Amino acid sequence: MSLAPRIVVVHRRTELDELLARHGTRGQAEFFLASRGRSLDEVDQRHHAVEAALATVTVAIPIDWRRTQVERADLDRFLFTPEDVVVVVGQDGLVANVAKYLERQAVIGVNPEPDRNPGVLVPHSPAEFEAVLQAVASGSARYETRTMVEAVLDDGQALVALNEIFVGHPSHQSARYRLRAEGAEERQSSSGLIVSTGTGSTGWCQSVWRQTHSTLALPEPADARLVWFVREPWPSPATGTSLVEGELEGDQALLVVAETDGLVVFGDGIESDRLMLSWGQEIAIRHARRGLHLARAA
Repeated sequence: MSLAPRIVVVHRRTELDELLARHGTRGQAEFFLASRGRSLDEVDQRHHAVEAALATVTVAIPIDWRRTQVERADLDRFLFTPEDVVVVVGQDGLVANVAKYLERQAVIGVNPEPDRNPGVLVPHSPAEFEAVLQAVASGSARYETRTMVEAVLDDGQALVALNEIFVGHPSHQSARYRLRAEGAEERQSSSGLIVSTGTGSTGWCQSVWRQTHSTLALPEPADARLVWFVREPWPSPATGTSLVEGELEGDQALLVVAETDGLVVFGDGIESDRLMLSWGQEIAIRHARRGLHLARAA
């Protein structure tokens, strides 16, 4: 007898949860907010919106299906299985946080606060969730596949990300390394570099792109194309600034050889989940062989 499907509901603690964990009581939390010109009512409303969305999702799951919940802070310790249907209830960034731990599982994004969240990666309201889940179960769902980026160290350690991968110093001060791209090599000192997907091109990547007045065309979310930018490269007798941006297509890779101990590599802004580079280590960054599969009703 085969096991019933398993729904994994991913969420993160609300601001109210965090305030109560920090201050102990609602009264202390209210006093803290008031001292900063804010009201507990607003925080309460947002908390109830998330709780209501989680309740709506839970009720819509078939009674004979297996189910579990995991908080964002516990994602790196949670074991997903290939048959899981992953339901993300929260802001768009939460989808990016969970994407790196998935291997082709269907992902349903639910937006509990449409007045605050753009809903790019969590496009469904809580009321729409049941129809999307039924489409996934029946095999009639449409899927939007989003490209991911992968970084692989020369010792085999790897990391994937949905938005972008950063390589640099953990404090964002100058990092020294050798960069190999497009058949050229250059020794650089910079504030680090980022390699972005089409999904990430609306975030940090676009900020760098605008700041540098780049003429590169940024990729679309499903494009098997990545773009990379060096942040604040410093010209000196020993370091150059000629390799500052580019594209990666197909199996092309951007190679970085550390010339500073303690450089870090992390994805989607999650610095706690990172790789460390010691002097002389090389990392290759390229298009990941797996992507994120966002489910939509037929």
